[in-house]
Amino acid sequence: MKILYGTTNHGKLLIMEKAMAKVGLEMIGPTDLGLPLPAITEAGKTPLENSEIKAKAYYAAFHMPVFSCDSGLYFEELPDDEQPGLFVRRVNGKELTDDEMIEYYASLAARHGGKLTGRYWNAVCFVYDESHVFSSMDRALSTEPFLLVSEPHDKRVEGFPLDSLSKDLETGMYYYDLKTKDVSTSCIEDGYARFFAQCLQQVSSE
Repeated sequence: MKILYGTTNHGKLLIMEKAMAKVGLEMIGPTDLGLPLPAITEAGKTPLENSEIKAKAYYAAFHMPVFSCDSGLYFEELPDDEQPGLFVRRVNGKELTDDEMIEYYASLAARHGGKLTGRYWNAVCFVYDESHVFSSMDRALSTEPFLLVSEPHDKRVEGFPLDSLSKDLETGMYYYDLKTKDVSTSCIEDGYARFFAQCLQQVSSE
């Protein structure tokens, strides 16, 4: 079964392929369809709302099973009005490049003693058909807590600039220097796999 992942971020496509493979699903991206992409305004106030907006827009455009994800970044040390939240890449109305993000967040960490304790809260919406729409922002979809630091690692992965500033909370080592953890997925693949397995089980049982 093919499922469309409603995103144009190639890095996210590669990561989600692992989770989908665990439940025997084939994932494709919008560019694989060779059709015009829908115009989407992410006007939600939470990651869950934005994931629902995107998934429903892609389903309306392509009429096939589709899911979309969204996330928000939150730090323990920051007050509510300073949290990046949904706007991880957008600062003061400007969409930052990968390099600009590294510079901005490194400076933010520097202003708080050189490190911040963060977590990405992730949400997903899966539209199987018009009668079956599933969404979740369960804790199992969120990343583990991590340290965001002021000194970037030399390694860069396009589309995931903050990974270069991320350290494992337990060891204090950059994720890129660990052999047993992947900074970009941070143990959430199983959470997504369970979500899709539960959705498809509910569809098949009806």
